[in-house]
Amino acid sequence: MSKVIKKLFGGINLTWPKLIISAVIAGVITAVIAIIPELRYTSFIGITVSFEVWVLFGILIIMNSKSNLDSALKCLVFFLISQPLVYLIQVPFSALGWQLLGYYKYWFIWTILCFPMGFVGYWMKKGKWWGYLILLPMIALTAMSYSTYFSDFLFYMPRFILISVFCACAMILYPVAIFENKIIKAVGAAVGSAAVIAITVICLLNPPVYSTEIMGNNEEHPLDPSYTVSLADSSYGDVKIIYLEDVEDYMLHADFKKGGDTVLTVVSPDGEKTEYDLHIERNTYELTKK
Repeated sequence: MSKVIKKLFGGINLTWPKLIISAVIAGVITAVIAIIPELRYTSFIGITVSFEVWVLFGILIIMNSKSNLDSALKCLVFFLISQPLVYLIQVPFSALGWQLLGYYKYWFIWTILCFPMGFVGYWMKKGKWWGYLILLPMIALTAMSYSTYFSDFLFYMPRFILISVFCACAMILYPVAIFENKIIKAVGAAVGSAAVIAITVICLLNPPVYSTEIMGNNEEHPLDPSYTVSLADSSYGDVKIIYLEDVEDYMLHADFKKGGDTVLTVVSPDGEKTEYDLHIERNTYELTKK
């Protein structure tokens, strides 16, 4: 395993053709993942919306480059090819059509920043202690992703377990894989481990809750304080009827504590029950009358 890691982090002859082909493959795979609806709430979706996997790609490019300028140019070109390709491939499959490219503006800014980041990042290969300081922002970006995905994992187990494990391992192992100095390896692994533990504890002490209004008062399903509402399985969260000043009407409010499928029951003042199949995701839901 150590030989494989050593090969990945500095033992690859990263020619320009290899870089361009890798950029195309990365863009195509990312676009396909974004297009497939079944992957939307899984670990695979991370590559389409957050930094952690792209940070790994950037580090691998830096570690297999020949100079600061070579690193900067290759990082820039890799992302100039892969990122727009992600959106171009999605255009025929998206209801937004060409408007989807509007989302590329955000990633384009980061792409331009890849040039100075690649230039500076190459100094990690010097193996000095300050090289670890250069690595820290990349670990911080990965830590942000870990916080998000571990919370998502707690909400809908076992979804997001793969991306959570990836982020946690990356935070700990990047210094070990990049540096030869044993002190830097040990300190880097210890700092990464401490960060993983701290984020894990914080997430466990503050379990995720998805709060939303899922039904309004209307002729099809009237709502007021005389109605009672409940979930078949209370472990999914709490539901109640509240009055919203903004809309000046009653709404059915939910505080979901985990994802999955349950049944929502609405009981009228005269005892008539109406049941709905309720499917809960991390930040959305589906409600279907039975």
